[in-house]
Amino acid sequence: MSEKKKRLPVGVENFEQIIKDNFYYVDKTGLISELLLSGGMVNLFTRPRRFGKTLNMSMLEHFFSLEGDHSIFDGLEITKDTKLCEEYMGKYPVIFVSLKGINAAAYKDAFEFAVQIIKRVAGNFQFLLESESLSDYDKSEYRELLDSGMSEAVFCGGLKTLSALLEKHCGEKVILLIDEYDVPLSKAFENGYYDQMVFLIRNLLEQALKTNNSLKFAVMTGCMRISKESIFTGLNNFTTFTITDVDFDEYFGFTDQEVRDLSAYYECTDKYQNIKEWYDGYRFGNVDVYCPWDVVSYLRSLRANKEAVPQNYWVNTSGNAEVKEFIRQSKNATTKHEIERLMAGEIITKTIRPELTYKDMYNSIENIWSVLFTTGYLTHAGQVDAGSYKLRIPNAEIHNIFVMQIKEYFDESILKDGGILSKFYDALLDGNMKYVEEIFDSYLKKTIRIRDTFVKKALKENFYHGILVGILGVKEGWQVSSNKETGEGYGDILIETEDGKTGIIIEMKYADDGNLSGACETALRQIEEKQYDEIFRENGVNRILK
Repeated sequence: MSEKKKRLPVGVENFEQIIKDNFYYVDKTGLISELLLSGGMVNLFTRPRRFGKTLNMSMLEHFFSLEGDHSIFDGLEITKDTKLCEEYMGKYPVIFVSLKGINAAAYKDAFEFAVQIIKRVAGNFQFLLESESLSDYDKSEYRELLDSGMSEAVFCGGLKTLSALLEKHCGEKVILLIDEYDVPLSKAFENGYYDQMVFLIRNLLEQALKTNNSLKFAVMTGCMRISKESIFTGLNNFTTFTITDVDFDEYFGFTDQEVRDLSAYYECTDKYQNIKEWYDGYRFGNVDVYCPWDVVSYLRSLRANKEAVPQNYWVNTSGNAEVKEFIRQSKNATTKHEIERLMAGEIITKTIRPELTYKDMYNSIENIWSVLFTTGYLTHAGQVDAGSYKLRIPNAEIHNIFVMQIKEYFDESILKDGGILSKFYDALLDGNMKYVEEIFDSYLKKTIRIRDTFVKKALKENFYHGILVGILGVKEGWQVSSNKETGEGYGDILIETEDGKTGIIIEMKYADDGNLSGACETALRQIEEKQYDEIFRENGVNRILK
């Protein structure tokens, strides 16, 4: 490349670091003015993971904070509003706390993590110990926030106490930023101490947000909008901005123009359609957005290798528990058919519950639809009425996640079917193709079928290829190879029996035109022309089934 390009900020969430270390920054500073113009006293932004929530919170911190170098905003959108900058930039004490690190197998350990977080946040303001504006009692209260042995009462009142001390010292009310507020609740639900964590976080937020007279305003982020009754009881100054709201719709995620600019800057315009197919398709408010994590990750791969193909980057940042549970509960015919329609690129209409508790999330298939929508596995293509939305799978990456989870669930289920599997293996060994077909078809009826136009033909073949490999892989003693080089090509599935006397060649074809006989003839012809049986003959296997 002719010029030295800025680095791509994969995993970098500190705004100051991005600017000072010359990373590429997609300007989202317009969020500041919109927040001041139309935000409330307490603002909650819910977005799926990896859509820039933490970076935006870091940007807010550096803009409003009394501390730090505010020249990092030079040339950015917000500085065009000189009056706003004069009034707000660098004028307030800011408390920025992230709760994403509260993750433990037991409540006791989780609380210790929570204490350490509050301790580190309080430690950023040790100038309070020397403050002439604070009394000895004030300073003793502050020291309690630096103590790893603080009680639950001190912890829950920690942000409120720190706010009061900062206002007393600075002479200005405090801006409070709480990132990933729902992570501790998610981890607690997974590990069986949910009620205890709800009680803890509810008390922390109530004191910090409801009865805090030192609060200028607050911003929170999370993936889920947790039921008000469970955690935000009594908060009348509370405003939520979800993925369905028009407000702030362009500030989380990359817009199409921003992705075009990125592609042009890194000289990857020829890969724009790939980026769009794989990582676009999310609808926040009235704006279509891309997942920033995916776009930046793929561009970094392209800088190292111009022929790099898109990958499932987002899937690797989570265990995808939401989809797993959805597939597990999709046993009735209606839900299976709805998933098949989604996989085919179609749209279905569902009622969405905007607020849930973690206890509610998986207790019905109806609630899981809401969870999938909230967490980014589904997006909307328009609103039908007050509570209903047209839902679709956003892009190729998420489609792949569904495929992976369907196959994984299928693999788990076939392990429970030992009797029928034995009959399948015997029929295959005997060359009884009619019975093989019947059993395989019965298995396919148990899973969600791929009949879509959403993905290329080769990917459809890959899905059924994976299903069949999963069935065959359970057979003890059989050597099952997938896409193994043999003859003049790569055979889809090659099987050698335990005694080494029989070889089986399976070539997968997807008959998108419905001509099954023609697809079979094509497969057999390919086996012969490519000499897929060569590897068996070399090993002395004389009985070969095709």
